[in-house]
Amino acid sequence: MPTPQVSVASPLKQNITDWDAFVGRFEASQHVDVRARAGGFIQGVHFKDGQVVKKGQLLFTLDPRPAQAALASAEADAAVARKAFERAEILMKDQAISRQDYDQRRATLDVADAVLRARKLDLEFTRVTAPVSGTVSDRRVDAGNVIAGGTSAADVLTTIVATDEMYFAFDASEAQLLKYQREAAKSGGKVEIRLQDENEYRWEGTVDFSDNAINDGSGAVRMRALVKNKDGFLKPGMFGHARVEGSAEYEALMIPETAVVSQGANKVAYVVGANGTVDVKPLETGPLVDGLRVVRAGLAETDKVIVNGIQRAMPGAAVEAKMTTITETAGLIDSTAAKQE
Repeated sequence: MPTPQVSVASPLKQNITDWDAFVGRFEASQHVDVRARAGGFIQGVHFKDGQVVKKGQLLFTLDPRPAQAALASAEADAAVARKAFERAEILMKDQAISRQDYDQRRATLDVADAVLRARKLDLEFTRVTAPVSGTVSDRRVDAGNVIAGGTSAADVLTTIVATDEMYFAFDASEAQLLKYQREAAKSGGKVEIRLQDENEYRWEGTVDFSDNAINDGSGAVRMRALVKNKDGFLKPGMFGHARVEGSAEYEALMIPETAVVSQGANKVAYVVGANGTVDVKPLETGPLVDGLRVVRAGLAETDKVIVNGIQRAMPGAAVEAKMTTITETAGLIDSTAAKQE
């Protein structure tokens, strides 16, 4: 039988970063239910459903006339109480009034001032403004309705979600959490995300939160990344695939995935020694990067790994080895090697 021909190459030495893959969903960085703090007749709605609003922008107005009337009455009562107290101050200097009467008029003024402040707030509450900047939902009530004002779900007038920054929430294992905590100072927690109809990771963010406890049932911990969303394209509830930076950049040896042979639970590579015979080297493998498998241990830079013709190589048998080169793109072998095979 003729001596089998194989193609061999030295492992590619390259700087890489480990990434962990996750699936998660986008969440609003702020979600606010807009309610009126006072009841009344809705006089006007000042936004369009789904538009972007700024913090403090007017959304609803209630009929202000009842509040204005109550404020006018409170102002009159406060003015009377203030005049009475001013006269009491003059009389007190001349000892023409008892201390008890003086204190009573002062208390009456304090109560009148408190009522006046409350009536001013009531008038202010007839203008419902946006508590945060973001995208507003549809209005739940129209002008002409009477609302009670309150904190129940039925009292929600609309909702606002902040869209300039989004959260991407995902679940990580305890082992991954420990790794991120130990590597935090080195890697910085970079996150890259692609949407379900995208092929590239075009959205970038940073891990900014991990929950304070691990779920007893699943053994996972909730984590979150902050993602910029200046154009407002991302929406709460969107599904995405993320990869999280799991290590700082390091130098690694890499070989094509097709050069890695499975022997039960173990991974090995076939190498050709100086005498032309095939040897087997156990591998400690890392992640797959663009079709190249990271080899953490088991190979040296000078090893000649069989990258083509593995099916013709037998451990201990002699082979005719032809050198080729591992490329950095998708783990392909030089075209010269492909022609040889």
